[in-house]
Amino acid sequence: MKRDPEFERVLSYFDEDGDGKISPYELRNMLCKMGGELLLKEAEMVIEAMDSDGDGLLCLEDFAKLMEAGGEEEKLMDLREAFEIYDKEKCGFITPKSLKRMLKKLGESKSVDDCKLMISRFDLNGDGMLSFEEFRIMMQ
Repeated sequence: MKRDPEFERVLSYFDEDGDGKISPYELRNMLCKMGGELLLKEAEMVIEAMDSDGDGLLCLEDFAKLMEAGGEEEKLMDLREAFEIYDKEKCGFITPKSLKRMLKKLGESKSVDDCKLMISRFDLNGDGMLSFEEFRIMMQ
């Protein structure tokens, strides 16, 4: 893995004892200082899941993977929120009608047929609507 100075800087911030690794206690303590909540048992579970060498601590590579995984979760949550803006009927799909309505709110006038065409480009199963998974693929 390429050494990332940003991850090294953040790791050193978490690493209270200066051993180059993050213990469950250090993880919990730092997250609490930043206003979060994490029980020691939860911190132990996080580290156990990410610990590549089995020493019960996060090395730089483990820490980088943890930070990158958190970024992916956040992106997925943002996409879910965006999808729900279009899915006003809460049916789990973006329909041509809901797309037309949202585009109109955004100042773009399209016909239902235009919206059907737009959806068809990413409608993998051919049902005429976009599921969240199809929307996620479209947004990549």
